[in-house]
Amino acid sequence: MLQEKQDSSSLLTRRELLTQATAGVVLVSASSYLGHAQTLLSSSSPATRTRDSFDFGWKFLKGDIPGAHRPEFSDAHWRELDLPHDWSIEGAFGEWEPSSGPGAYLPTGLGWYRKRFRLPQSYRDRAVVLEFDGVYQNSEVWINGHYLGLRPYGYIPFAYELTPYLDFDKDNVLAVRVDNSKQTNCRWYSGSGIYRHTWLLATNPLHIAYWGTFVTFPRISKESATIEVKTTVANNLKISAQCSLITAIVDKDDKIVQTKQTAQEISANDKCEFVQQIVIDSPHLWSPASPYLYTVRSTVRRSEHIVDEYVTPIGIREAVFDANRGFVLNGEHIKLNGVCIHHEAGSVGAAVPERVWERRFEVLREMGCNAIRTSHNPYAAEFLDMCDRMGFLVMAEAFDEWKISKNQIHNGYSLYFDEWYKRDLTDFLHRDRNHPSIVLWSAGNEIGDQSAPNGTETLRKLLDVFHAEDPTRPVTAGCDRIASDPSSNTAKPEFLALLDIVGYNYVDRWHDRAQKYYSIDREAFPQRRFIGTESSGMGTIRGDYRSLFPDEGPASRRRFLFEGNIDINVEQQWQFVRTYDYVAGDFMWTGIDYLGESSWPMKSSFAGVIDTCGFKKDGFYFYQSQWTQAPMLHLFPHWNWKGKEGQIIPITCYTNCDTVELFLNGKSLGVKGYEFPRSGMEGTYGNFPPRAQALRTTSDLHLSWDVPYQAGTLKAIGNKDGKIANTIEISTTGDPAALSLSVDRKTLIADRRDVAHIMVEIRDSQNRMVPVADNEVVFEIQGEGKLIGVDNGDPASHDAYKINRRKAFNGLCLAIVQTTSKSGKITITATSTALRSDSLTIETKAAERT
Repeated sequence: MLQEKQDSSSLLTRRELLTQATAGVVLVSASSYLGHAQTLLSSSSPATRTRDSFDFGWKFLKGDIPGAHRPEFSDAHWRELDLPHDWSIEGAFGEWEPSSGPGAYLPTGLGWYRKRFRLPQSYRDRAVVLEFDGVYQNSEVWINGHYLGLRPYGYIPFAYELTPYLDFDKDNVLAVRVDNSKQTNCRWYSGSGIYRHTWLLATNPLHIAYWGTFVTFPRISKESATIEVKTTVANNLKISAQCSLITAIVDKDDKIVQTKQTAQEISANDKCEFVQQIVIDSPHLWSPASPYLYTVRSTVRRSEHIVDEYVTPIGIREAVFDANRGFVLNGEHIKLNGVCIHHEAGSVGAAVPERVWERRFEVLREMGCNAIRTSHNPYAAEFLDMCDRMGFLVMAEAFDEWKISKNQIHNGYSLYFDEWYKRDLTDFLHRDRNHPSIVLWSAGNEIGDQSAPNGTETLRKLLDVFHAEDPTRPVTAGCDRIASDPSSNTAKPEFLALLDIVGYNYVDRWHDRAQKYYSIDREAFPQRRFIGTESSGMGTIRGDYRSLFPDEGPASRRRFLFEGNIDINVEQQWQFVRTYDYVAGDFMWTGIDYLGESSWPMKSSFAGVIDTCGFKKDGFYFYQSQWTQAPMLHLFPHWNWKGKEGQIIPITCYTNCDTVELFLNGKSLGVKGYEFPRSGMEGTYGNFPPRAQALRTTSDLHLSWDVPYQAGTLKAIGNKDGKIANTIEISTTGDPAALSLSVDRKTLIADRRDVAHIMVEIRDSQNRMVPVADNEVVFEIQGEGKLIGVDNGDPASHDAYKINRRKAFNGLCLAIVQTTSKSGKITITATSTALRSDSLTIETKAAERT
């Protein structure tokens, strides 16, 4: 029996192809059937489907070895590891690596994976499918020497049926060859290997098909919701089968709300699509503020036996993009406060533990972000599951290339598009179309085809697939050539007209659009629906304020790399987007720093407002000041400027308070304030609301003071509605004296997957973080854990991620620790020459069994 079995209720996130068929529907009222359905759904027999993790116990060798696909091949000296695995992130940075800037200057190449496994005799009469959530790229798979197939696109999930080739009397041998040697093939860091999860699925011959449910909501109101469930049931028997499909809507407390039963005979080796409509009263509607999830529990019954059970999480919501109102969710206007992100996560590369994403989502939510664009490829299933649970709205993107390749990318998806686009896109939609978080599909990003003679026809073919497989959601594309020069490079009007929603990448890039933004096209196309698919953000290098002194430092390092530069263009564009409802929202580039798309000595982009460690930059607080309501203040830069006494240091404040008064060493430097959006008179002439009566000193979205440097303490006091709402201080610190460790969670699950983030601060003798410290920190791990990555957020650092030491970057660094399979304790100790060390202990517990 497999040793890696997981709770199937939390892992069943796949959906499947729906075929057109007819089924006789038997309507059963809730009152007469509810109790019977509860009995059926709780009487699961061991003969129903099983879905087991296939991640543990693999062997790996980097390189291309002839004959490695053969069962008898000896892999005795290969490295043992668990999946997910990214071999590129384990390598050394090199300026002349073939991956170059797009691939973060990390090694790529070829690799082989092998795994031996035995199956129980009870699987002999079952269909066995091996699922891959993502392999980068050009993967080929063999089972017991039999070739199963090739999949070029590294971001797409896929599966192979193993049934005809399995041996139940001895070990089965699986071999996977991964070829990421053809560089460059992606504009950002992709990773290399089987970098997402794998699963072994076993079903009876009569079963719900792979990705076999599609749930839509024809009618939604606060009073009731009509849920339409299309379920494809496959009969792989050699005879016809009479069966019943029982579909139950289950609330978050695991209580059945409503059910329906449908009977149907399915011919031998055939499929049937069941179409059922179920009405529930007073539904809990899904939204970012309340991401309530129901479950569709599908049960297939033949004679007196349950032969299959399948679970589909759903959220009931009505998402509308309106030409005048913008984005409307459940009847309420919501502005999409969005970020673009990439799929990797710094020191762990593309093999991202789920908790790493959860922590990043927590930081984004604190910033006020409510929407994420999955730039520019399909993401892992667990990523979207988390968006469902945490209430993020998603623009799910399929491709970065169609037929036309991009600069620097010589071996990208354009080589495979004609042969693979329909299958890849269909698989993408079938897996993900039940996610309530996804409100918009994107067919592509900055594709060259937008201005090509045949680009409109290519878009039409893609839209045919989108609309056929999911008629409930609109489709956009990130277009960066609207009104561009030269005219031959401009996006074709007929191309834009085909899109359900026109996506603008950098709407302010060309001509007078730098000031007028969307208004030009709004006047020309009043029925067009607008969204900012990508725009400039407040990205900088965390804690680096050399731009304040442009005459100092290397001339080759451009000013905009460093914090302290206020991007007025970003502020002005946000003011426009916030003011005009017809712009559904905006996805700024980027929420989080990412590897690749860089130029040596940089290995990563610094465009994010959060760095690769998950540490906040100053730009984070700009968005928090605009996207959240709780009173907040943020001052920068730091106040450690020894040797610059008397020199003017510009102090900037991001806030949503009405006014802020700044003090240096107890002396007031003045009160300043701004108002956005501005308020006019109310009720009677001359009557302004309180906020409009507060002091206004700027029309910008930040406050600033020019302060002659003097060591000591800066203090800011924010007032809102006439009361002190927030106070912050920044002090000149002493020299580094000690390390201070903190952890995001002190109790983990002992499952070889869960992780903790250990943040290291360099502090002075008064326990204040030293914002310019760069001391090297050495980590020691004892107990039931292992170190899987170290980082400091410095985009120019070439230190390896998989060692036990890291220099602090502007006072901070990070270690990520992963559990083993044993319960116990993990002790992390950090040391640094001449500094006081620190340690902390984490407890690990066995996962609760259900």
